[in-house]
Amino acid sequence: MKPVGIGVIGCGNISAAYLKAARSFPILDIRALGDARPEAAEARAAEFGGRARPVAEILADPDIEIVLNLTIPAVHVEVGLRIVEAGKHAYSEKPLGIDYRDARRLTDAAAARGVRIGCAPDTFLGGSHQAARAFVDAGHLGQPIGGTAFFMCPGHERWHPDPAFYYKTGGGPMLDMGPYYITDLVNLLGPVARVAGLSPEPRRQRTITSAPRNGETIEVEVPTHVAGAIQFANGAVVNMAMSFDVAAHKHLPLEIYGTEGSLVVPDPNYFGGEVAFRRKGEPDWSPVEVTQPYADGNHRSLGLADMAAAIRANRPHRASGDLALHVLEVMEAFGRSNATGRFVEIETAPARPAPLDADAPLDRL
Repeated sequence: MKPVGIGVIGCGNISAAYLKAARSFPILDIRALGDARPEAAEARAAEFGGRARPVAEILADPDIEIVLNLTIPAVHVEVGLRIVEAGKHAYSEKPLGIDYRDARRLTDAAAARGVRIGCAPDTFLGGSHQAARAFVDAGHLGQPIGGTAFFMCPGHERWHPDPAFYYKTGGGPMLDMGPYYITDLVNLLGPVARVAGLSPEPRRQRTITSAPRNGETIEVEVPTHVAGAIQFANGAVVNMAMSFDVAAHKHLPLEIYGTEGSLVVPDPNYFGGEVAFRRKGEPDWSPVEVTQPYADGNHRSLGLADMAAAIRANRPHRASGDLALHVLEVMEAFGRSNATGRFVEIETAPARPAPLDADAPLDRL
């Protein structure tokens, strides 16, 4: 299969994971690296190969078919629109945007231009999450009834060297971590129908305890503890909490409950992990065998590789713009529900992404 030319815009921290993983996928031909700070692109080019180029050159290069957008969330849509206007496919780091209506402009523009939008996270394509998907699809759970989804920690100011952006508009635990959990839940259960959300008033200031800004104060602009329930179109109800305010807890990241038993799904921020099932009436949990690929490392370019292969094969790609837009609408609905005291009905309803074909791994294309 002919490789697909890839240009990268945004050479910050996350770009290293993408560029390292991209080496495993021959279909990805990284042709250019760009950043508003040219020195950042030059550093990544020296580290991983490729050529540092101005963003305008990347958008004008006819040999580049997909532009990987690794800029900060606040400009994901702005940069995405430039990519689409240049007639190129766009694949974005999560979230698709920080405002649902704004992000919809991007997906509508791409549809009108006849180009594709892809978006992280792609961890749901990891072997363990695909094993969980196959287990659900085989009917072992029976009728899905509900589940739980929890990410809770004391806050990123404890360890991140520059954590202020996590507490500004576009940050917070829901937009930061929610994409992993909600995307995996849609992969397992299908689209969300409605949301009920609650959030206490956040602490308006937080103190950094990590170097080099230890002792500085952060102004908080976003909810830092968001909880509620998601009801899926199939009727299942999942309790969810995303928080930067919890000192400690014993909840597992993801559990799915059905009429015939319960399934433990590993942390959706990773591609691998243990999958376990406990059948109704049985005393113990049993491991679910993981035979699918991509459960053994950080494959942060997997969704991009699937998109590139889909372009060549003229099929839908899995980490799609429609899926990411749905996830963004669901995340935003928690805040709308909290503000109004009402359920929020979800407008978008993407199809579940197709299971990854274990017999045609993308690292062999």
